[in-house]
Amino acid sequence: MANKTKVEKDLKKKSVLVSREFKAPLSKVWRAYTESKFLDQWWGPSPWRAETKTIDFKSGGYWLYAMVGPENEKHWGRMNYIAIDLHKSFAIEDAFCDENGNQNAGLPVSKGQIVFTEKSSGALVEFKMIYNTEEDIKKIIEMGFEQGITICMDQLEKLLEENKI
Repeated sequence: MANKTKVEKDLKKKSVLVSREFKAPLSKVWRAYTESKFLDQWWGPSPWRAETKTIDFKSGGYWLYAMVGPENEKHWGRMNYIAIDLHKSFAIEDAFCDENGNQNAGLPVSKGQIVFTEKSSGALVEFKMIYNTEEDIKKIIEMGFEQGITICMDQLEKLLEENKI
């Protein structure tokens, strides 16, 4: 694959920037990030998969989903949609939670923005997350964030290449 995922970690600023360019129209890439029928196909790093319980993509809405493992074990996540600028960006708060969306206080929460930029060759997605503490970002890195998000981006690229979105 020509386009690889870039992950830039800045411990001092407690931030992670994930960027990837896709050879697909921005409208398709946007749909991949905002519709559960597509998110469920690429968000979980294989052999894990995402399974949406509920999604309400609007400012003030949220996506409640489980990461389902090979033994059918589930780890829950909740992405709150803070603000949405259609086909340009959306601001989020991302947290681990239980199956009812109640936040897990023992795990890191991040706030950030996913920005979509149209390019002549397709669409650039820049996903910047900021954590509360340096310990939080270190914990996410130790949990395998970089490997996981890279697998997810590769899975998304494959879906786009196969015209499944």
